[in-house]
Amino acid sequence: MNNIKNIKNMKIKNLLTISTVLIIVTACGKPDQPSEATTFYKKDSVSEKKLEVSIEASGIIEAISSVEIKSKASGEILYLGAEVGDTVEKGSMLGQIDQRTPKNILDQSASDLEASKVRLDNAKSQFERGSELHSKGSISDKDYEDIQENLAQAKSTVVRTEVSYENAKIALDDTVVRSPVAGTIISRPVEVGQVISSPTMAVGGGTILMTLADLSKVRVRALVDEIDVGKVSIGQVVSIKVAAYRDKEFFGTVAKIEPLAKVEQNVTTFPVLIDIDNDENLLLLGMNTDVVIEILNKDVSMTAPSMSLRTRKDIYSAATILNIPKETVDSFLLEKVKGENFNKFIVIKESKKGPQLSWVEIGVSDLSNVEIISGLSQGDTVFILPSKSLYDYQQRFKQRVNASFSFG
Repeated sequence: MNNIKNIKNMKIKNLLTISTVLIIVTACGKPDQPSEATTFYKKDSVSEKKLEVSIEASGIIEAISSVEIKSKASGEILYLGAEVGDTVEKGSMLGQIDQRTPKNILDQSASDLEASKVRLDNAKSQFERGSELHSKGSISDKDYEDIQENLAQAKSTVVRTEVSYENAKIALDDTVVRSPVAGTIISRPVEVGQVISSPTMAVGGGTILMTLADLSKVRVRALVDEIDVGKVSIGQVVSIKVAAYRDKEFFGTVAKIEPLAKVEQNVTTFPVLIDIDNDENLLLLGMNTDVVIEILNKDVSMTAPSMSLRTRKDIYSAATILNIPKETVDSFLLEKVKGENFNKFIVIKESKKGPQLSWVEIGVSDLSNVEIISGLSQGDTVFILPSKSLYDYQQRFKQRVNASFSFG
Protein backbone atom coordinates (compact mmCIF):
# COMPACT_ATOMS: atom_id res chain seq x y z
CA MET A 1 0.00 0.00 0.00
CA ASN A 2 2.97 2.36 0.60
CA ASN A 3 3.80 2.14 -3.13
CA ILE A 4 0.28 3.25 -4.00
CA LYS A 5 0.36 6.17 -1.55
CA ASN A 6 3.71 7.26 -2.95
CA ILE A 7 2.40 6.98 -6.49
CA LYS A 8 -0.57 9.18 -5.61
CA ASN A 9 1.67 11.77 -3.94
CA MET A 10 3.95 11.75 -6.98
CA LYS A 11 0.92 12.12 -9.24
CA ILE A 12 -0.20 15.28 -7.41
CA LYS A 13 3.30 16.76 -7.54
CA ASN A 14 3.80 16.09 -11.23
CA LEU A 15 0.31 17.22 -12.18
CA LEU A 16 1.03 20.56 -10.52
CA THR A 17 3.99 20.77 -12.89
CA ILE A 18 1.67 20.03 -15.81
CA SER A 19 -0.63 22.77 -14.55
CA THR A 20 2.22 25.27 -14.46
CA VAL A 21 3.21 24.37 -18.01
CA LEU A 22 -0.37 24.76 -19.21
CA ILE A 23 -0.70 28.11 -17.51
CA ILE A 24 2.49 29.32 -19.20
CA VAL A 25 1.29 28.02 -22.58
CA THR A 26 -2.03 29.83 -22.14
CA ALA A 27 -0.48 33.06 -20.91
CA CYS A 28 2.09 33.14 -23.70
CA GLY A 29 -0.50 33.44 -26.47
CA LYS A 30 -0.79 36.59 -28.52
CA PRO A 31 -1.59 39.63 -26.36
CA ASP A 32 -4.76 40.43 -28.25
CA GLN A 33 -6.00 36.84 -28.56
CA PRO A 34 -5.17 34.11 -26.00
CA SER A 35 -4.56 30.62 -27.37
CA GLU A 36 -7.59 28.32 -27.54
CA ALA A 37 -5.55 25.21 -28.40
CA THR A 38 -4.48 24.40 -24.84
CA THR A 39 -3.88 20.66 -24.31
CA PHE A 40 -4.72 19.38 -20.83
CA TYR A 41 -2.74 16.16 -21.05
CA LYS A 42 0.57 14.62 -22.02
CA LYS A 43 1.40 11.37 -23.73
CA ASP A 44 4.11 8.83 -23.01
CA SER A 45 5.08 5.43 -24.37
CA VAL A 46 5.31 2.09 -22.64
CA SER A 47 9.02 1.33 -22.66
CA GLU A 48 11.89 -0.49 -20.98
CA LYS A 49 13.47 1.29 -18.00
CA LYS A 50 15.64 0.67 -14.97
CA LEU A 51 13.60 1.31 -11.83
CA GLU A 52 15.60 2.49 -8.83
CA VAL A 53 14.40 3.43 -5.34
CA SER A 54 16.54 4.30 -2.35
CA ILE A 55 16.22 5.63 1.21
CA GLU A 56 18.53 8.29 2.61
CA ALA A 57 19.57 8.41 6.27
CA SER A 58 22.42 9.53 8.49
CA GLY A 59 24.49 7.40 10.82
CA ILE A 60 27.62 6.98 12.91
CA ILE A 61 30.41 4.42 12.50
CA GLU A 62 30.94 2.08 15.45
CA ALA A 63 32.79 -1.14 16.16
CA ILE A 64 30.97 -4.40 15.51
CA SER A 65 32.64 -5.92 18.56
CA SER A 66 35.04 -4.65 21.21
CA VAL A 67 36.82 -6.26 24.15
CA GLU A 68 37.76 -4.63 27.45
CA ILE A 69 41.26 -5.70 28.47
CA LYS A 70 41.19 -5.90 32.28
CA SER A 71 43.76 -6.55 34.97
CA LYS A 72 42.65 -8.77 37.84
CA ALA A 73 45.81 -7.86 39.75
CA SER A 74 46.19 -4.86 42.05
CA GLY A 75 49.32 -2.75 42.33
CA GLU A 76 51.51 -0.39 40.34
CA ILE A 77 51.40 -0.57 36.54
CA LEU A 78 54.99 -1.19 35.45
CA TYR A 79 54.46 -1.63 31.71
CA LEU A 80 51.85 -0.97 29.01
CA GLY A 81 52.52 -2.57 25.65
CA ALA A 82 50.31 -0.52 23.30
CA GLU A 83 48.87 2.93 22.75
CA VAL A 84 45.58 4.04 21.22
CA GLY A 85 45.61 3.25 17.51
CA ASP A 86 48.16 0.43 17.76
CA THR A 87 47.33 -2.92 16.19
CA VAL A 88 48.10 -5.96 18.36
CA GLU A 89 48.10 -9.70 17.76
CA LYS A 90 46.40 -12.35 19.87
CA GLY A 91 48.61 -13.22 22.85
CA SER A 92 50.56 -9.94 22.76
CA MET A 93 51.72 -8.68 26.18
CA LEU A 94 49.72 -5.53 26.91
CA GLY A 95 50.45 -4.88 30.58
CA GLN A 96 52.64 -5.75 33.59
CA ILE A 97 51.58 -5.14 37.19
CA ASP A 98 54.04 -5.11 40.14
CA GLN A 99 54.62 -8.78 41.07
CA ARG A 100 56.21 -8.40 44.48
CA THR A 101 53.10 -8.90 46.62
CA PRO A 102 51.66 -11.79 44.55
CA LYS A 103 55.11 -13.46 44.51
CA ASN A 104 55.42 -13.19 48.29
CA ILE A 105 51.96 -14.68 48.72
CA LEU A 106 52.91 -17.52 46.36
CA ASP A 107 56.09 -18.25 48.35
CA GLN A 108 54.13 -18.27 51.60
CA SER A 109 51.50 -20.56 50.07
CA ALA A 110 54.19 -22.98 48.90
CA SER A 111 55.69 -23.06 52.40
CA ASP A 112 52.28 -23.62 53.99
CA LEU A 113 51.59 -26.45 51.56
CA GLU A 114 54.87 -28.20 52.39
CA ALA A 115 54.19 -27.88 56.13
CA SER A 116 50.68 -29.28 55.76
CA LYS A 117 52.02 -32.29 53.88
CA VAL A 118 54.53 -33.01 56.67
CA ARG A 119 51.72 -32.79 59.23
CA LEU A 120 49.65 -35.16 57.13
CA ASP A 121 52.50 -37.68 57.02
CA ASN A 122 52.78 -37.48 60.84
CA ALA A 123 49.03 -37.90 61.22
CA LYS A 124 49.08 -40.97 59.02
CA SER A 125 51.91 -42.54 61.11
CA GLN A 126 50.02 -41.81 64.33
CA PHE A 127 46.88 -43.32 62.86
CA GLU A 128 48.70 -46.54 61.89
CA ARG A 129 50.20 -46.91 65.41
CA GLY A 130 46.94 -45.97 67.04
CA SER A 131 44.99 -48.53 65.01
CA GLU A 132 47.39 -51.28 66.13
CA LEU A 133 47.22 -50.25 69.77
CA HIS A 134 43.46 -49.88 69.69
CA SER A 135 43.08 -53.38 68.27
CA LYS A 136 45.11 -54.71 71.25
CA GLY A 137 43.09 -52.66 73.72
CA SER A 138 46.12 -50.59 74.69
CA ILE A 139 44.33 -47.25 74.12
CA SER A 140 40.79 -46.18 74.79
CA ASP A 141 38.16 -45.57 72.18
CA LYS A 142 38.34 -41.85 72.98
CA ASP A 143 42.08 -41.69 72.25
CA TYR A 144 41.58 -43.60 69.02
CA GLU A 145 38.84 -41.18 67.91
CA ASP A 146 41.17 -38.23 68.57
CA ILE A 147 43.82 -39.84 66.35
CA GLN A 148 41.25 -40.28 63.55
CA GLU A 149 40.16 -36.65 63.91
CA ASN A 150 43.77 -35.42 63.69
CA LEU A 151 44.23 -37.37 60.44
CA ALA A 152 41.04 -35.88 58.93
CA GLN A 153 42.12 -32.35 59.91
CA ALA A 154 45.57 -32.91 58.37
CA LYS A 155 44.01 -34.04 55.10
CA SER A 156 41.69 -31.01 55.09
CA THR A 157 44.60 -28.65 55.73
CA VAL A 158 46.52 -30.07 52.78
CA VAL A 159 43.51 -29.49 50.50
CA ARG A 160 43.12 -25.86 51.69
CA THR A 161 46.81 -25.08 51.28
CA GLU A 162 46.83 -26.66 47.82
CA VAL A 163 43.92 -24.38 46.80
CA SER A 164 45.69 -21.35 48.30
CA TYR A 165 48.85 -22.25 46.42
CA GLU A 166 46.99 -22.59 43.08
CA ASN A 167 45.18 -19.28 43.66
CA ALA A 168 48.50 -17.61 44.45
CA LYS A 169 49.95 -18.91 41.17
CA ILE A 170 46.92 -17.55 39.29
CA ALA A 171 47.27 -14.19 41.04
CA LEU A 172 50.93 -14.02 39.99
CA ASP A 173 50.01 -14.94 36.40
CA ASP A 174 47.35 -12.19 36.44
CA THR A 175 50.07 -9.56 36.83
CA VAL A 176 50.87 -10.15 33.15
CA VAL A 177 48.02 -9.07 30.83
CA ARG A 178 47.85 -10.45 27.29
CA SER A 179 45.52 -9.73 24.39
CA PRO A 180 42.78 -12.37 24.02
CA VAL A 181 42.20 -11.44 20.34
CA ALA A 182 43.82 -9.49 17.53
CA GLY A 183 42.63 -5.94 16.93
CA THR A 184 43.23 -2.21 17.35
CA ILE A 185 43.48 -0.35 20.65
CA ILE A 186 40.65 2.22 20.73
CA SER A 187 41.07 3.46 24.32
CA ARG A 188 43.61 3.32 27.17
CA PRO A 189 42.37 4.98 30.37
CA VAL A 190 45.48 4.21 32.49
CA GLU A 191 49.17 5.11 32.43
CA VAL A 192 52.45 3.52 33.55
CA GLY A 193 53.08 4.24 37.23
CA GLN A 194 49.41 4.34 38.12
CA VAL A 195 48.37 2.20 41.09
CA ILE A 196 45.21 0.20 40.51
CA SER A 197 42.90 -1.75 42.80
CA SER A 198 41.12 -4.62 41.11
CA PRO A 199 38.40 -6.31 43.17
CA THR A 200 37.69 -9.52 41.28
CA MET A 201 35.01 -11.11 43.45
CA ALA A 202 32.21 -9.44 41.48
CA VAL A 203 31.23 -10.68 38.03
CA GLY A 204 33.24 -8.76 35.45
CA GLY A 205 35.60 -7.43 38.10
CA GLY A 206 39.00 -5.98 37.31
CA THR A 207 40.50 -2.68 36.18
CA ILE A 208 40.22 -1.74 32.50
CA LEU A 209 43.65 -1.16 31.00
CA MET A 210 42.60 -0.89 27.34
CA THR A 211 39.71 -1.48 24.97
CA LEU A 212 40.38 -3.49 21.82
CA ALA A 213 38.26 -3.65 18.64
CA ASP A 214 38.51 -5.40 15.28
CA LEU A 215 38.37 -2.55 12.74
CA SER A 216 38.78 -4.68 9.62
CA LYS A 217 34.99 -4.60 9.50
CA VAL A 218 32.95 -1.77 11.03
CA ARG A 219 29.28 -0.99 11.45
CA VAL A 220 27.15 2.06 10.69
CA ARG A 221 24.25 2.72 13.02
CA ALA A 222 21.84 4.59 10.74
CA LEU A 223 18.56 6.11 11.92
CA VAL A 224 15.80 5.40 9.38
CA ASP A 225 12.45 7.18 9.50
CA GLU A 226 9.53 5.03 10.63
CA ILE A 227 7.82 5.70 7.27
CA ASP A 228 10.69 4.04 5.40
CA VAL A 229 11.86 1.32 7.79
CA GLY A 230 9.28 -1.16 6.48
CA LYS A 231 11.03 -1.08 3.10
CA VAL A 232 14.39 -2.08 4.59
CA SER A 233 15.37 -5.75 4.81
CA ILE A 234 18.43 -7.76 5.82
CA GLY A 235 21.02 -8.06 3.06
CA GLN A 236 20.12 -4.91 1.11
CA VAL A 237 23.05 -3.07 -0.47
CA VAL A 238 23.94 0.27 1.12
CA SER A 239 26.07 3.15 -0.16
CA ILE A 240 27.97 5.12 2.50
CA LYS A 241 29.85 8.40 2.29
CA VAL A 242 31.85 10.22 4.96
CA ALA A 243 33.02 13.83 5.06
CA ALA A 244 36.70 12.83 5.13
CA TYR A 245 36.44 11.11 1.72
CA ARG A 246 33.68 12.89 -0.19
CA ASP A 247 34.84 11.49 -3.55
CA LYS A 248 34.95 7.90 -2.29
CA GLU A 249 31.92 5.64 -1.96
CA PHE A 250 31.87 2.75 0.50
CA PHE A 251 29.46 -0.17 0.29
CA GLY A 252 27.93 -2.36 2.97
CA THR A 253 24.90 -4.53 3.66
CA VAL A 254 22.05 -4.27 6.13
CA ALA A 255 22.87 -6.63 9.01
CA LYS A 256 20.12 -5.87 11.52
CA ILE A 257 17.04 -3.73 12.11
CA GLU A 258 16.63 -2.97 15.80
CA PRO A 259 13.03 -3.28 17.07
CA LEU A 260 13.12 -0.38 19.56
CA ALA A 261 12.42 3.06 18.12
CA LYS A 262 14.18 6.30 19.04
CA VAL A 263 12.05 9.42 19.45
CA GLU A 264 13.73 12.82 19.31
CA GLN A 265 11.82 16.09 18.83
CA ASN A 266 8.69 14.11 17.90
CA VAL A 267 10.54 12.31 15.10
CA THR A 268 10.49 8.51 15.30
CA THR A 269 13.35 6.54 13.79
CA PHE A 270 14.64 2.98 13.97
CA PRO A 271 18.34 2.02 14.16
CA VAL A 272 19.45 0.05 11.11
CA LEU A 273 22.87 -1.62 11.45
CA ILE A 274 25.01 -1.79 8.32
CA ASP A 275 28.24 -3.81 8.13
CA ILE A 276 31.12 -2.51 5.97
CA ASP A 277 34.49 -4.04 5.08
CA ASN A 278 37.24 -1.65 6.21
CA ASP A 279 40.35 -3.32 4.80
CA GLU A 280 42.04 0.05 4.15
CA ASN A 281 41.25 1.26 7.69
CA LEU A 282 39.88 4.51 6.30
CA LEU A 283 36.65 4.41 8.30
CA LEU A 284 37.19 5.52 11.89
CA LEU A 285 34.92 5.04 14.87
CA GLY A 286 32.58 7.98 15.48
CA MET A 287 32.61 9.29 11.89
CA ASN A 288 29.30 10.72 10.68
CA THR A 289 27.95 9.11 7.53
CA ASP A 290 25.43 9.74 4.76
CA VAL A 291 23.66 6.48 3.98
CA VAL A 292 21.70 5.48 0.89
CA ILE A 293 19.88 2.16 1.21
CA GLU A 294 19.02 0.62 -2.15
CA ILE A 295 15.39 -0.55 -2.05
CA LEU A 296 14.90 -1.28 -5.74
CA ASN A 297 17.25 -1.72 -8.69
CA LYS A 298 15.57 -3.62 -11.49
CA ASP A 299 15.58 -3.59 -15.29
CA VAL A 300 11.92 -3.71 -16.33
CA SER A 301 10.84 -4.58 -19.86
CA MET A 302 7.58 -2.60 -19.73
CA THR A 303 7.00 0.56 -17.71
CA ALA A 304 4.49 3.39 -17.82
CA PRO A 305 4.38 6.73 -16.00
CA SER A 306 2.83 6.36 -12.56
CA MET A 307 0.65 9.38 -13.32
CA SER A 308 -1.08 7.49 -16.08
CA LEU A 309 -2.79 5.23 -13.54
CA ARG A 310 -6.43 6.01 -12.74
CA THR A 311 -9.06 4.62 -10.36
CA ARG A 312 -12.84 4.40 -10.54
CA LYS A 313 -13.06 7.65 -8.60
CA ASP A 314 -11.10 9.81 -11.03
CA ILE A 315 -11.51 8.08 -14.39
CA TYR A 316 -14.56 10.19 -15.25
CA SER A 317 -12.68 13.50 -15.03
CA ALA A 318 -9.91 12.07 -17.21
CA ALA A 319 -12.45 10.75 -19.71
CA THR A 320 -14.10 14.19 -19.89
CA ILE A 321 -10.84 15.84 -20.93
CA LEU A 322 -10.43 13.31 -23.77
CA ASN A 323 -14.11 13.52 -24.78
CA ILE A 324 -14.78 9.87 -23.92
CA PRO A 325 -18.57 9.49 -23.50
CA LYS A 326 -19.82 8.84 -19.98
CA GLU A 327 -21.74 5.83 -21.28
CA THR A 328 -18.47 4.28 -22.46
CA VAL A 329 -16.95 4.72 -19.03
CA ASP A 330 -20.08 3.32 -17.34
CA SER A 331 -19.95 0.25 -19.52
CA PHE A 332 -16.24 -0.26 -18.88
CA LEU A 333 -16.68 -0.05 -15.11
CA LEU A 334 -19.35 -2.77 -15.04
CA GLU A 335 -16.51 -5.29 -14.86
CA LYS A 336 -15.43 -6.10 -11.31
CA VAL A 337 -11.65 -6.50 -11.16
CA LYS A 338 -9.88 -8.28 -8.30
CA GLY A 339 -7.03 -6.22 -6.88
CA GLU A 340 -8.40 -2.77 -7.77
CA ASN A 341 -6.38 0.09 -6.23
CA PHE A 342 -3.79 -2.43 -5.10
CA ASN A 343 -2.15 -3.88 -8.19
CA LYS A 344 -4.90 -3.25 -10.77
CA PHE A 345 -5.53 0.22 -12.21
CA ILE A 346 -7.10 1.89 -15.23
CA VAL A 347 -5.10 3.56 -17.97
CA ILE A 348 -6.23 5.39 -21.07
CA LYS A 349 -4.19 4.36 -24.06
CA GLU A 350 -4.10 5.67 -27.61
CA SER A 351 -5.68 3.54 -30.35
CA LYS A 352 -6.75 3.93 -33.97
CA LYS A 353 -10.32 4.43 -32.76
CA GLY A 354 -9.28 7.09 -30.25
CA PRO A 355 -8.58 6.99 -26.50
CA GLN A 356 -9.33 3.53 -25.06
CA LEU A 357 -9.83 2.44 -21.43
CA SER A 358 -7.84 -0.56 -20.23
CA TRP A 359 -7.21 -2.39 -16.96
CA VAL A 360 -3.52 -2.98 -16.20
CA GLU A 361 -1.70 -5.03 -13.59
CA ILE A 362 1.30 -3.30 -12.05
CA GLY A 363 4.43 -4.48 -10.21
CA VAL A 364 7.26 -2.50 -8.65
CA SER A 365 7.52 1.27 -8.88
CA ASP A 366 10.13 3.99 -8.46
CA LEU A 367 7.32 6.53 -7.91
CA SER A 368 7.86 8.15 -11.34
CA ASN A 369 7.34 4.96 -13.34
CA VAL A 370 5.63 1.66 -12.66
CA GLU A 371 6.19 -1.86 -13.94
CA ILE A 372 3.44 -3.10 -16.27
CA ILE A 373 2.79 -6.81 -15.88
CA SER A 374 -0.25 -7.07 -18.13
CA GLY A 375 -2.80 -4.90 -19.97
CA LEU A 376 -0.38 -2.97 -22.19
CA SER A 377 2.21 -3.80 -24.83
CA GLN A 378 5.65 -2.44 -25.61
CA GLY A 379 5.27 0.80 -27.57
CA ASP A 380 1.69 1.57 -26.49
CA THR A 381 1.00 5.24 -25.84
CA VAL A 382 -0.78 6.24 -22.62
CA PHE A 383 -2.34 9.53 -21.56
CA ILE A 384 -1.25 11.51 -18.50
CA LEU A 385 -4.10 13.71 -17.31
CA PRO A 386 -4.83 15.99 -14.35
CA SER A 387 -7.46 15.24 -11.74
CA LYS A 388 -10.94 16.78 -12.03
CA SER A 389 -10.21 19.41 -9.38
CA LEU A 390 -7.01 20.47 -11.13
CA TYR A 391 -8.78 20.48 -14.49
CA ASP A 392 -11.54 22.75 -13.11
CA TYR A 393 -8.90 25.06 -11.65
CA GLN A 394 -7.13 25.25 -15.02
CA GLN A 395 -10.41 26.09 -16.74
CA ARG A 396 -11.16 28.89 -14.27
CA PHE A 397 -7.64 30.24 -14.62
CA LYS A 398 -7.94 30.17 -18.40
CA GLN A 399 -11.19 32.15 -18.20
CA ARG A 400 -9.54 34.75 -15.99
CA VAL A 401 -6.61 35.08 -18.39
CA ASN A 402 -8.99 35.46 -21.35
CA ALA A 403 -10.97 38.07 -19.47
CA SER A 404 -7.85 40.06 -18.59
CA PHE A 405 -6.74 40.11 -22.24
CA SER A 406 -10.19 41.14 -23.46
CA PHE A 407 -10.08 44.22 -21.19
CA GLY A 408 -6.57 45.01 -22.36
